[in-house]
Amino acid sequence: MTERSILRRIRGMDTSDGAGVRLKRIIGQPGLDMVDPFLLLDEFRSDQAGDYIAGFPEHPHRGFETVTYMLAGHMQHGDNHGNRGDLGPGSVQWMTAGRGILHSEMPQQENGLMWGFQLWVNLPASDKMTAPRYQDIAPDRIPVVHPSDGVEVRVIAGELDGAVGPVNGIATAPIYMDIAVQPGAQIEIPLPEGHSGFAYVFDGTDASVAGERLGRSELAVLSKGDSVRVAGRDAAARVLLVAGKALKEPVARYGPFVMDTPEQIHEAIADFRAGKF
Repeated sequence: MTERSILRRIRGMDTSDGAGVRLKRIIGQPGLDMVDPFLLLDEFRSDQAGDYIAGFPEHPHRGFETVTYMLAGHMQHGDNHGNRGDLGPGSVQWMTAGRGILHSEMPQQENGLMWGFQLWVNLPASDKMTAPRYQDIAPDRIPVVHPSDGVEVRVIAGELDGAVGPVNGIATAPIYMDIAVQPGAQIEIPLPEGHSGFAYVFDGTDASVAGERLGRSELAVLSKGDSVRVAGRDAAARVLLVAGKALKEPVARYGPFVMDTPEQIHEAIADFRAGKF
């Protein structure tokens, strides 16, 4: 295997979104606009209700996918097509917005820890106007494997050690894994050669990624290669490992709309205002 190395590092920046939810933006900030096909990565984590209670009221999306991974807390999602669902600890929602949807995610708690991620994944030009769909995945549907001593991996998308993640039918053929490593433990994760990838340390003080120390709340953009090594250092840690097929297509972005040209963005705004979502 050709091991990947770290091309660059970046730390999340504090910001807010929705109706004032405080979060850390890692991808989609001035220092790291995107990692094709990934447009945005936010981590929200707080046990102060004022940081999250206002949630993400109804808002539009077109042209990409949103992935919500809950670690703690409880959110309810709904949309203008009548879909409803609950997102509790360990659950995942992979929403393909396609040609347009009005969507909300609202906290279902008034105290306690709310912790999780939202990832935006671009859609290829051929799928921008596809029909919206959801993959709502309960925690017990996500396989957990122990490929080596001191390593536990939740396989959300992709395949590892015979376990296949429940997310399917996604154009970018994603890999999405939550890797927990104990001190001194290590694992080499195979990744498709043509996939862009990143690793993000979200629990513990640090971890070793591609042979280098990566601190808490630090993201590493990975080089080309067909594997990456993740290892524990002095304390237990958890690492989010994500990879996907780069689309290498033009990207036109305006808030919740991601298309290929400015003209398509204008069309999206007009359709939203006309109530066509």
